[in-house]
Amino acid sequence: MCHPSRIRALAMAQHLGDLARLRRVRDRIDREYTQPLNVEALARGANMSAGHLSRRFRLAYGESPYAYLMTRRIERAMALLRRGDLSVTEVCFAVGCSSLGTFSTRFTELVGVPPGVYRRRAAGATAGMPPCVVKQVNRPIRNREARDRQPQLA
Repeated sequence: MCHPSRIRALAMAQHLGDLARLRRVRDRIDREYTQPLNVEALARGANMSAGHLSRRFRLAYGESPYAYLMTRRIERAMALLRRGDLSVTEVCFAVGCSSLGTFSTRFTELVGVPPGVYRRRAAGATAGMPPCVVKQVNRPIRNREARDRQPQLA
């Protein structure tokens, strides 16, 4: 029979190991966002089941691995659209999306406007701003996050 402190130590070691694997998954998504990634492949690389990876990733980062991947892709798409030298279709494929429809839907969900509208509005809107400010100003906000940021009246 194990002592309770030994059980807690083992649980903590498992938790820390999971967090390290989750960081590696997140870093892989950040590096390879243009590649075809799916939860099963990410889970295999982390020696976890797809379900376990999805649950633990959501607990650690507040969103599923797929949502995190799509957020990275949309952030990069926003930067490419602001440049203005690529079409929406070219940007879609450049950031690793294989479906223009899915890309446009997800872009609109995260940014609030379709990619073509964003591209037209962004032309020159951030001229003269330091890159670090441009990145913060243009970071996508999920619709549910925008609702959560509304002032709460008591």
